[in-house]
Amino acid sequence: MNVLIGQPKMERNLEQLKLEVEANPTVDLILYPEGYCTYTELDMVRQLAKAFKTAIVLGYRDDTNKDRVLIINKKGETLLTRPKTPESERLFMPSSVKDGAEEYGYLLCREIFMGVEGFKNHEHLSIIFNPIGVGMFSEEQFMEWSEEARKIAMERKAIIIGTSHADGSYRNCGVSIPIAYCYDEKGEEVFISKNDTRTRVLDTELKGVVIV
Repeated sequence: MNVLIGQPKMERNLEQLKLEVEANPTVDLILYPEGYCTYTELDMVRQLAKAFKTAIVLGYRDDTNKDRVLIINKKGETLLTRPKTPESERLFMPSSVKDGAEEYGYLLCREIFMGVEGFKNHEHLSIIFNPIGVGMFSEEQFMEWSEEARKIAMERKAIIIGTSHADGSYRNCGVSIPIAYCYDEKGEEVFISKNDTRTRVLDTELKGVVIV
């Protein structure tokens, strides 16, 4: 499977998504960040998935401006949507969904910190996705996040991939380290992108990465 991992700027009208799906029509799945689009653009996301036969995984804002999970398959069908954990509540358990022969796990942003425990009974996950809103606000957070992802990959023997936006900062604090990463089933680094927002295509079988 070829997975495109994008780090777009915060934008409207799906500008980068449209460009990348058109430029990379042979990829099997596109992973974009949390909150990349809104509910008003979901029909267009479905149309792109169906037209290019490409599954799309990201996060979107609903009609109350709350973040939600989203996985759309190659037929343009919604396989998974649910709310993100509200900041004042205990982290939600991870989600999983089957898409043909694949079974995906999904952790929206900081829900990654429930990944080891929450996926304990999930034995057949092939890929775990971690869409992130904005980048890390410190080197310490970057290291903590990366280590948590590595532990989940090792524990579940599944590939884990995450990506954030290229811009923006947590609560507009003014500090942001854009991040994208992938660890393989053994917890070994396939790539970690820090302050490098170029788009990557991952071959999940060969564990090869190409910058596009």
